[in-house]
Amino acid sequence: MELSDALPLGELAAAFASLPVFPLFDTAYFIVSVLYLKYEPGAVEMSRKSPFASWLCAMLHCFGSYILAALLLGEAPLGYFSNNSSVILATAVWYLIFFCPMNLFYKCVSFLPLKLVFVAMKEVVRVRKIAAGVHHAHHLYHHGWFVMMATGWVKGSGVALMSNFEQLLRGVWKPETNEILHMSFPTKASLYGTVLFTLQQTHWLPISEANLIFFFTMFMIVCKVFMTATHSHASPFAPLENLVCPVLFGSVSSGHPGHHHDHHGAPHEVSHPPPPPPPAKSKEELNEGTRKRKAKKAE
Repeated sequence: MELSDALPLGELAAAFASLPVFPLFDTAYFIVSVLYLKYEPGAVEMSRKSPFASWLCAMLHCFGSYILAALLLGEAPLGYFSNNSSVILATAVWYLIFFCPMNLFYKCVSFLPLKLVFVAMKEVVRVRKIAAGVHHAHHLYHHGWFVMMATGWVKGSGVALMSNFEQLLRGVWKPETNEILHMSFPTKASLYGTVLFTLQQTHWLPISEANLIFFFTMFMIVCKVFMTATHSHASPFAPLENLVCPVLFGSVSSGHPGHHHDHHGAPHEVSHPPPPPPPAKSKEELNEGTRKRKAKKAE
């Protein structure tokens, strides 16, 4: 018996899971993705100097998850670009956000109440992509749990995982912003979500896919809308992680006596006061040293 049988939301969840994401939800996804690109320092200047590079970066923001998932599964990374409607729609959104006269389109879509609606709609697409990635990998590798989780994860957060490559297109190199080292909330949520969808797909989680899509989407919408409205970067998972991680993985060491570590983990010895300077040489010693150098030079 499934857990969802006891809940009167089965029909609502099924109807929600069957909603088409194109073109309405996809448009919202593209708008928020390109907005985040425009927020990057130097993105506007780059769009004027090299519109093609700006367009490529926008396409990575919109379709990076499909490209990365295709690479993982050994498929054509440009296969999704055969979907002309989606590419044309994303291109139109990019052009309006960057080049609309008087920035009218940008001002409208970045208006906070409207932007919150777009953010909520983007999370609908994100969860669908996670579920679709796990389902697709399950079809190819029926017992490959880690393949399912990897595919669902990159489908949900592929744009962030490709951020360093996207930065290179903009002429920026910031390896310290590696998303795996410093996971943002969407990346963590996509990872946890793909674990849930993998368990559901392999029948270890007693809930239907439609119900899981509905509940996880509601969770993502509430978290992302609240974080966007309050301009917060705090992860909702932080309290639980602070309790569980020290038990499972240990706490961060404060270092050993006599040594300390910088943020890269490289050990350095504790600095000691410099030794006292040697005593000044007398005039006779200086003259003796000069005579020795002259004799050596003569030899």
